[in-house]
Amino acid sequence: MSILFTSAALGPMALQNHMVMSPMTRNRATGNIPNALMAEYYDQRATAGLIITEGTSPSPNGLGYPRIPGIFSREQIEGWKAVTGAVHEKGAKIFLQIMHCGRIAHPLNMPGGARVLAPSSVAPAGTMYTDAEGLQPFPVPEAMSGEDIRSTVAEYADASRNALAAGFDGIELHGANGYLLEQFIRPNTNLRTDLYGGSIENRARFVLEVVGAVIGAIGRERVGIRLSPFGVFNDMPLYAAVEEEYGFLARQLDASGLAYIHLVDHSSMGAPVVPESIKATFRKWFRGSLILSGGYDAERAENDLEAGRCDLVAFGRPFLANPDLVERLKTGAELNTPDMDTFYTPGPKGYTDYPAIRSSV
Repeated sequence: MSILFTSAALGPMALQNHMVMSPMTRNRATGNIPNALMAEYYDQRATAGLIITEGTSPSPNGLGYPRIPGIFSREQIEGWKAVTGAVHEKGAKIFLQIMHCGRIAHPLNMPGGARVLAPSSVAPAGTMYTDAEGLQPFPVPEAMSGEDIRSTVAEYADASRNALAAGFDGIELHGANGYLLEQFIRPNTNLRTDLYGGSIENRARFVLEVVGAVIGAIGRERVGIRLSPFGVFNDMPLYAAVEEEYGFLARQLDASGLAYIHLVDHSSMGAPVVPESIKATFRKWFRGSLILSGGYDAERAENDLEAGRCDLVAFGRPFLANPDLVERLKTGAELNTPDMDTFYTPGPKGYTDYPAIRSSV
């Protein structure tokens, strides 16, 4: 039988197959609170071995986009319980992705009193959509003080505890795609001259402090991190030392003992090609589970699993448009085409209304 569809291990956890549903922002959390529509969406896709949720903010300061969920209030914890309960009923495991947007934010998408924070006061290029006033230019963020850094690390730890209280099996730190953790790593967004800026040892400090705090809160076997070494999303240009510096990060993350690293490759969507050498570097230096994602079909996933290049394979848009993706790949059935116009719009259209097939086996 194909490895892809057989049971897998993630640390001490047993997964029903080697397929992971990638985290995908869907903007359906009205008032930043998970709801019944979201529970239906995740329930439909719970034949995956592991589901990683959409990016979820650890605090009001992390809410950059409209209608993204949080994990910092009692109402949010209760809302997520319906999601985790539905997913566990189908046999899947589910990790909450904790995403602090940092400078990729606009005050119109945030509650009163929230602040747009970043390592340095460097605004990203471009605009952000707001429900209130449409597209708006990014504001210049506030450079985080030492106290801001300490309190934000604590917010990640609190969010992780809240995730377990909501029934999640673990959490994934979003260290990719230009959000706060990656903003500290990258030299274009981190212009600091203190212990958190300059050398890669200093620029990685915030990420490693967050990793340590979260592991201390919920245990290393429940913590993963997502990284995009060659990602350019959200104004993150490539730079000469990227491969060397992410190699350093791989070794440091290995020392922390966290459960997995999830490497993003968006080259199938037009981003720069991620060289095989960086994937091999993470495979060499990181002894936990390695999840690869980006443009996979069943054949390529099977090949990479058989070759030992990774332990699990994540699928994004195919899961978005095919709630029964596992069965479709297993039987060779045709896949639904994603409706890009409804990726981030409110309501069930393009969210819970994609048709499933009836299994013939």
